[in-house]
Amino acid sequence: MAREVTLIDDTGENHGLISKQDALARAQEAGLDLVEVGNSNPPVVKIMDYGKYKYQAQKKASEARKKQKTVEVKEIKLRPNIDDHDYEVKFRAMKRFFDEGDKVKVTLRFRGREMAHQQLGMDLMQRLKGESEDFAKVELEPRLEGRQMIMVLAPR
Repeated sequence: MAREVTLIDDTGENHGLISKQDALARAQEAGLDLVEVGNSNPPVVKIMDYGKYKYQAQKKASEARKKQKTVEVKEIKLRPNIDDHDYEVKFRAMKRFFDEGDKVKVTLRFRGREMAHQQLGMDLMQRLKGESEDFAKVELEPRLEGRQMIMVLAPR
């Protein structure tokens, strides 16, 4: 710490440049702590109750954590030869996930001879992408990974 510091007392009043010893004496006189708040030249120090300050900062951080929403990735599993009604049920569930602010990972699984008809799966993914473009944007285009086709959508 430097020899001279800029002192701000517990009421918020700026006392200007004073010696470090004088600042420490004033803090002890007030029964509070001397805390360096500004890392400039000369340093800015403030007379405050450090325990109370730490408690309030912790409380503020806790409050901020409560208010933030974590984005989850929900998964919808489809098959290439899905029926229209089943498709609509899955689509409504997907829409609900977007309303809650979550991302959706659409997984289209191919089994057995369905691998020979990958175009059916791609058509289904394109249909899903087209119908959801009002409220969702494509984060990961449909692509084949082994026996499944994957696409990730995020809310707009």
